[in-house]
Amino acid sequence: MFSEEEIKEEREKDWRKELREKIKSSDRAKKERISMPEEDATSRSRNSVEVNKGLSVEQALSESERCLDCANPTCISGCPVGINIPKFIKKIESKDFAGAAIILKETNTLPAVCGRVCPQEIQCEARCFYTLKLGKDAVGIGNLERFAADYERNSGKISIPEVSKNNGIMIAVAGSGPAGLTAACDLSRLGYQVTVFEALHEIGGVLKYGIPGFRLPNEIINLEIDNLRKMGIHFETNYIVGKTESFHELKKQGYQAFFIGSGAGLPNFMNIPGENLVGIFSSNEYLTRVNLMGASKPEYDTPVLSGKKVAVIGGGNTAMDSVRTALRLGAEKAMIIYRRTMDEMPARKEEMKHALEEGVEIITLQNPVAYIGNDKSRVRQIRLQKMTLGEPDASGRRRPVPVENSEYLMDVDTVIVSVGVSPSPIIPLALPEIEMTRWGTIKVNPDNMQSSVPWIFAGGDIVRGGATVILAMGDGRKAAIGIHEFIQNKIK
Repeated sequence: MFSEEEIKEEREKDWRKELREKIKSSDRAKKERISMPEEDATSRSRNSVEVNKGLSVEQALSESERCLDCANPTCISGCPVGINIPKFIKKIESKDFAGAAIILKETNTLPAVCGRVCPQEIQCEARCFYTLKLGKDAVGIGNLERFAADYERNSGKISIPEVSKNNGIMIAVAGSGPAGLTAACDLSRLGYQVTVFEALHEIGGVLKYGIPGFRLPNEIINLEIDNLRKMGIHFETNYIVGKTESFHELKKQGYQAFFIGSGAGLPNFMNIPGENLVGIFSSNEYLTRVNLMGASKPEYDTPVLSGKKVAVIGGGNTAMDSVRTALRLGAEKAMIIYRRTMDEMPARKEEMKHALEEGVEIITLQNPVAYIGNDKSRVRQIRLQKMTLGEPDASGRRRPVPVENSEYLMDVDTVIVSVGVSPSPIIPLALPEIEMTRWGTIKVNPDNMQSSVPWIFAGGDIVRGGATVILAMGDGRKAAIGIHEFIQNKIK
């Protein structure tokens, strides 16, 4: 006798075999990748409309037909949350779009989010057979993921992941960013009673305060969070674990384990003269004021300086988000200043492309050494020094080396510093017994994300010091399994 699962597996093999036979692999390989439709660069640079418009049904079907359904799908190994990529793509090819969304949600808590902001080009798509063996453009995995999630949302028939019967065991999650939301989702599936504590007034963490609406609209995040509420997850806002109440106080209330996903929201600065002048922001402060506190809307009284000559220091995705936001707030000249070349920039190629299309000027091999203010202490100039590239450093990128006697002044009225972030010191102050690294991140066992305090697990930027949404989600998944094993071992 076959089990129900075995029968289901055989049926799946049958319909996937039919799809493979319908179009030969050689014909699939001849198809060109479908480009994501985009809003016009000139108009979008002055509004908050989402830049990428999403694939149509016809485009998604055509792109799905490129998938070869490899016997050894290396793309899955490139996904930090382990999505069964060929399976969900084949569901799209068979026009079972709802089924594709269900498969995504088996391992991905936030498919509509990941389809928009995950760097697939260096993860799953980098492991695609087309990339590895054929030297061609990978299957548009991220674009298809977004299509399936958006199609489900627009259909009004949203599937909610199944959860096990509530076992009455309380777990606390500190932070509602991608790591925290993923850990909460997976723990809820396992039957735990999960409460997510968020320090800010809205749920979403960096998804809400750090990523602009033209890349990730708020309504997309809100819908994903509503799905988690429907799973039974409870959310508390305006609550700082470690300050509002301590970890030990919450433990006395019955929480048997904690996941810390509080991110890394403490901005780094360069410690150069003039950094305290008016008009100089960290990227975190700037984006939070605009994205979460409505500074771009006339009906809100959140202050933010809308400069006409805006310089953003840094070359990562947050720098790109900041400079493109400045354009949308009315900047006449918006510049990225980066100390290496564009080849070394850590920002996604797509984000650089969009920024350049919108009129952003990227100035490379330059580094600020001082800021100069006017008689009202408002920044008016940057003193820049030219750089050249030397030998590779620990990151593998060539080290920027100052060029002697190359300093010059550039006029600006707003500067946004985007040179990295560090974790808040709240955690070590609240938990002096927890082991930290010299960078202020929590030290964990990478296999299960358990800290030196056995009942505390952690993941995301509080462990990594700054990473992608999908890597944080991978940490959340791993930690959920670790917490489950920890609890079960206690019960035995």
